[in-house]
Amino acid sequence: MITNILEFFRNLPPKKCQQCGRKINEQADCYINICEECDHPAR
Repeated sequence: MITNILEFFRNLPPKKCQQCGRKINEQADCYINICEECDHPAR
């Protein structure tokens, strides 16, 4: 059975930071795997 491609992407789990585990706000061309807080801890 072939799954509708839109359903496939809707059912993907949210992306999480590899360092702290927080949810990452993804954008269309985003390939990051750590959140902004872990990437720039001096903020």
